Amino acid sequence: MLKENVYYQSEIGLIEIVATDNSISKMGFVDEKPSETVLETSNNFLKECIGQLREYFASERKIFSLNLAPIGTDFEKSVWQELVKIPFGETISYLQLAERIGNKKAIRAVGRANGKNPLAIIIPCHRVIGSNGSLTGYGGGLWRKEWLLKHEGSRQATFW
Repeated sequence: MLKENVYYQSEIGLIEIVATDNSISKMGFVDEKPSETVLETSNNFLKECIGQLREYFASERKIFSLNLAPIGTDFEKSVWQELVKIPFGETISYLQLAERIGNKKAIRAVGRANGKNPLAIIIPCHRVIGSNGSLTGYGGGLWRKEWLLKHEGSRQATFW
């Protein structure tokens, strides 16, 4: 399987998107622009992903519809599958996420899996917050998490 990557300049920074010939496998923020930054692609999965990101940032899309292939353990994948179920504009706590996967004692493991999410925004790990409503951890930076939640109109956005 061929891997190809492209960069998308979003309202909150440069995003690297990695795809194979049949799915999106990784997407995340990059703080430093690589010297060889590819901004255009012929890969249909990358083109579709960029189109859906544009719609998301233009407030025209709430749910992503892409063929995804995140790489992780079975446990991590089970957490990521629950993240996708969090509705646009809503948040849940790490404890609630652990309860949703059937093990409230796994809260730390859930937090680690959330942090390893390879598909930022598409798998909405930014919608998970502390039990007290506080922003906690986000690989792209807390300022981006706050921006994303405000962009989505989260009720939590008014508490920061």
